[in-house]
Amino acid sequence: MRLFVILAALLVSASPALAQLPLAKDNPVVYGHHHINASNIAEAKRFWADTLGGTSMTFGPQKAEVVKFPNVFLFMRAQAPKGGGSKGTSLNHVGFSVPDVQVMVDRVKAAGYKVVTREEAAPNQQVVGDLALLGGGARIAFVMAPDDVKVEFVEAKQQAEPIALHHLHFFTHQPAEMRAWYEKVFGAAARPVAANAAFISAALPGLVMNYTQVAEPTAATAGRSFDHIGFEIRNLEEFCKRLEAQGIKLNVPYRYVDSFKLGLALLTDPWGTNIELNEGLDKIE
Repeated sequence: MRLFVILAALLVSASPALAQLPLAKDNPVVYGHHHINASNIAEAKRFWADTLGGTSMTFGPQKAEVVKFPNVFLFMRAQAPKGGGSKGTSLNHVGFSVPDVQVMVDRVKAAGYKVVTREEAAPNQQVVGDLALLGGGARIAFVMAPDDVKVEFVEAKQQAEPIALHHLHFFTHQPAEMRAWYEKVFGAAARPVAANAAFISAALPGLVMNYTQVAEPTAATAGRSFDHIGFEIRNLEEFCKRLEAQGIKLNVPYRYVDSFKLGLALLTDPWGTNIELNEGLDKIE
């Protein structure tokens, strides 16, 4: 309940410039937002906005911070994480695409943040300097954001935007089952992978979700630095009724707050990933 109250309070005074989920116009389910717990809002803002290039918005009586990227918002709650960073949870890291990974890595290093590509790259990936080399000339890199949120950069040379949402990467002892759950619940489409691939994947418009096998069950995300993920859902009330009919429990049942023009619900996937469902996040006025 507290999470619902906090988010609703933040959204009520947001400016029209935040209405930046264009994929929601033509798709019934899209990814909407990341939500982090930040022990130091100013430092979090320095990373996500000043360094990565997101657009920082200050709004509301408490001057809450949101950083906007193409097709995704990043909400920040001023709260010290409990239990640690994103590593060790079901949601290991988030990925952004950039036109030139080396340029982004140089910027991150110059700002004083740690590059961890060599430690975090898959064993079969060649690492040269700060970058891991993939097939076809593609390059990736891993860095650590404040409060140990792990971030991956994926090179997309033809991308017009300087940075954009790319993927979520889940670590789980049940990758096939977890992917199937996101297919069933959100309509994600399984992507074909090579037999020796390090992970399996599914996709929603504008987002890839990767699932890597790990030996042991991972921790839940609630309270950690990367607290939860969020989806924008058309006809959210009916969507929630279908979930409940399938036996999926909602931590906070659907509700529509007229003064905010926003539908909300909360649930947790079977592996501990905290999830928020919204309708109206793309039409904030």
